[in-house]
Amino acid sequence: MKTNAFSQSDQVSRSRSVEQLVVGRATSDGAGVKLTRVLSQSLQHRLDPFLMLDAFASDNPDDYIAGFPDHPHRGFETVTYMIAGRMRHRDNAGHEGLLENGGVQWMTAGRGIIHSEIPMQEEGVMEGFQLWLNLPGKDKMIAPWYRDFAAADLPRLVTETGVAVTVIAGESQGVTGAVTREATAPIYLDLHFPAGSHFAQAVPKDYNAFVYVYRGEVSIDGSDVPAQRMAILGRDAQADGVVIQASADARALLIAGRPLNEPIAQYGPFVMNTEQEIYQALNDFRDGRLA
Repeated sequence: MKTNAFSQSDQVSRSRSVEQLVVGRATSDGAGVKLTRVLSQSLQHRLDPFLMLDAFASDNPDDYIAGFPDHPHRGFETVTYMIAGRMRHRDNAGHEGLLENGGVQWMTAGRGIIHSEIPMQEEGVMEGFQLWLNLPGKDKMIAPWYRDFAAADLPRLVTETGVAVTVIAGESQGVTGAVTREATAPIYLDLHFPAGSHFAQAVPKDYNAFVYVYRGEVSIDGSDVPAQRMAILGRDAQADGVVIQASADARALLIAGRPLNEPIAQYGPFVMNTEQEIYQALNDFRDGRLA
């Protein structure tokens, strides 16, 4: 998609501040893929509607080559953003796609899906993120949905200070992202800062929001946020957005969304509202009814 050059920044009269800096936890998932869990289960209520954020980055094939063989999901959405690398998706609903450099895979598990994510490379760097976005209770049993977005299909813009913005979800500077959602209304931006630039994004007061820096360092309302840190943004009633500054080249994700304010019951790859619904998901998976 054509880039909108030098878009006007959102108007922000008072920026949110950094409430907390979070260091991710090294772990592995799937068939031994090494990753960093940045947003974990302990932060789900504070960052509602977001359930998880994993970051992965390695040039060692042993860290990623086995991928994620067939596994189930129910009750939420996954958003996989591939910075570098190639990964093949297949699922039991008949969807198949190849996620490549700069692309996004958006999958709504809904009432149930079983899928695999397998690297299509034997060497080189594999880097990216997977975000889990909750579904409201009324939508947890909807039909599964899936779509791949190539890098060229993602809306982009460049601000007046030179920040290159990829709008994966929501809206920024008048540009609508690849995906919008009514219930959670997520904003998902990838921001590339040249030295000495700043970026302003309007964020509704009731939204939960965070910034994850994956290159360089940024500053938010006087607080420095180094690489591989997640900054949870405070919910100041007077703040109408966030202003991010970078004195040197940097890259960061800005993610925000409307909280669902519903109970969260999670067991592994199933996220529902009650324990009884979790038991039902487990039974349906065991009995081959997860679809």
